[in-house]
Amino acid sequence: MRWNCNRNQSGCRKTLRFPCLAAVVSFLSVIEDNDVVVTGWGCVTPLGGDAASTWSRLVSGEGVRGSLGCIPVEGCRVGDGAEAVLPELPWIGAKEVGRLSRASRLALPAAREAMAHAGLLDADGRSVRPLIETSVSTTAGGMELGEAFLRGVWGGSEWRGQAARVARYPTHQQIGDLQRHLGFSGPVMIVANACASGANAIGHAADLIRAGMADMVLAGGYEALCELVFCGFDSLQALSPDACRPFDVDRNGLMLGEGAAFLVIERAGAAKARGAVARARVAGYGHTTDVYHITRPEPAGEPLERAMRQALAKAGMEPGGIGHLNAHGTGTPFNDGAEAAAFARVFGDGIDAVRTTSTKAAIGHTLGAAGAIEAVFCMKALETGELPPQINTATPVAGLANALTRPGDRLQKPAVMSVNLGFGGSNAALVFTKS
Repeated sequence: MRWNCNRNQSGCRKTLRFPCLAAVVSFLSVIEDNDVVVTGWGCVTPLGGDAASTWSRLVSGEGVRGSLGCIPVEGCRVGDGAEAVLPELPWIGAKEVGRLSRASRLALPAAREAMAHAGLLDADGRSVRPLIETSVSTTAGGMELGEAFLRGVWGGSEWRGQAARVARYPTHQQIGDLQRHLGFSGPVMIVANACASGANAIGHAADLIRAGMADMVLAGGYEALCELVFCGFDSLQALSPDACRPFDVDRNGLMLGEGAAFLVIERAGAAKARGAVARARVAGYGHTTDVYHITRPEPAGEPLERAMRQALAKAGMEPGGIGHLNAHGTGTPFNDGAEAAAFARVFGDGIDAVRTTSTKAAIGHTLGAAGAIEAVFCMKALETGELPPQINTATPVAGLANALTRPGDRLQKPAVMSVNLGFGGSNAALVFTKS
């Protein structure tokens, strides 16, 4: 609608002109159709270069940990992590692949798999839609190129080629790589609020669709290992020297990993109109921010509890409707204690029936990619009925001993929840259901 100012003998008057009735009805139908579905997903992790291979190894109880070859770790207290094997990119020329950051090498195959899964690629692997909105998360972007630039300068290398490194490490460059090599354009929202940002990118995408601001959003996150982040966690003494043991009495730190995951999220009516398969629903999303500490969660887990209850309320569900909980579970004393406290209050006496897993024991903490990768795991659980077992945990903390997922456990209810916490007090929760 718009205001027009028309002058006549009596002076200036304003007349409100409405769009045609058909447009109003169309707009209202979009608002009423607030069912948000996922029509495709893809991921790259230390366990595999796609969702199927990753999931197969994950539910088999496999994990990855070893010496890192992608970044120098000399002088660090801990030198192990979960490094991804970069997938081949045969649809991109070898020269151009050589220019890509490690972050783009992870993000591109994950996004391409998600778009193919959703039926959005033509025979040449290009998007059938010229415009797709994007909601994406990361913490370091292509930082390894920035670090290579600094090493080159400090080492006295000639300047040739250095400018390209500086130009290609910021986060907007990885988004540009996605758009250029997959054949679409459109508005981009970059979420960078630490380790909850992957879940927030998905929640933001769902909010855009429910508000009638988009019919489709490519949402996800990516993270490549880099010196800045790895040495930072090592300096905090947050890295485990042996194994990540989430929710174990003797837990002693996290393991860093890397990877990427993307989801194609759509308004249900729009997905149906184009003949797409609705594979899951983004039923609920909750997010809170506390100011307790820059790196530690609030000990009682109250902000996380509120985020979980928000997600359940938006999904129109009671806690007892959740069959599986993908916990943040970093294996650090402060994080796991806060989470366990929040879970106990949200699920109460029913906690034992909520099969709970932290998959960071298997693939490491992937920071900005964690919420997106774990969302894919949640939807694979809905699709297959399988659940990833909790590995490395020998002596569970009180209250979760019977809830942690065991080998062979199956999903008994058609709803799952994933939660993530981030430095700075960010807490996020997502609820997914079968479509």
